Amino acid sequence: MIHIENVSLSHSGTVILKNVSLEIPKHGVTALIGPNGAGKSTLLSLISRLQSLQSGSITIDGHPIGNTSNHELAKMIAILRQDSVVTSRLRVRELVSFGRFPHSRGRLTARDRDIVDQSMKRFALDDLANRFIDTLSGGQKQRALVAMTFAQETDYILLDEPLNNLDMYFARELMLHLRALADEESKTIVIVLHDINQAAAHADRIIAMKGGEAVADGTPKAILNPTTLRNIYGFDMRVEEINGDLVVLHYK
Repeated sequence: MIHIENVSLSHSGTVILKNVSLEIPKHGVTALIGPNGAGKSTLLSLISRLQSLQSGSITIDGHPIGNTSNHELAKMIAILRQDSVVTSRLRVRELVSFGRFPHSRGRLTARDRDIVDQSMKRFALDDLANRFIDTLSGGQKQRALVAMTFAQETDYILLDEPLNNLDMYFARELMLHLRALADEESKTIVIVLHDINQAAAHADRIIAMKGGEAVADGTPKAILNPTTLRNIYGFDMRVEEINGDLVVLHYK
């Protein structure tokens, strides 16, 4: 479980997060939604200790993140940031292999190589294994980064807008893979999404953020209604149920 208690953060007098308290249970898919600047990415950065806490506390399976070594934390939680930067002269297989660093410290074992192979296959990267990163499309690079994160083999996977640059086919495939990881391998996926219909289709739970606060928290059916969505995004939208699935019609 990820336990977040009274977490606040500000920069140069601007409040980024304000008294956020949440519990994210183990297993399943939790989607973070909300407008730009709501604090979603910052919250992921604090959980993974890419930013330092200013106030409040965060624990992962009872381990305070401030007192957990980098090496141990990297075995517990993997994060793919929205602004991940990699060197252009890496090949795809080399990039995915970096996910094994917390385990192998750069000396890959047979098991490490097997996990890299599995990650490559799961994210349809076999044909790209020897391509340099700078020769890939944006969507191909994004899939390689997600595969690297998966290869880290952690219980918790944090993904910040991983659908960026993905076409509809690969966005759907990625969400189906993440759903399968939660269901079949008991992974805990925390994912920032701007596509609210992807959240509706694949998440067990939706946490909505606005102005640095968690303003709504519940199942997709509890969150995806016109009143709650208006409070989050500031405009009216229709919600329809089609064959038992909720669809948000926000285009007009």
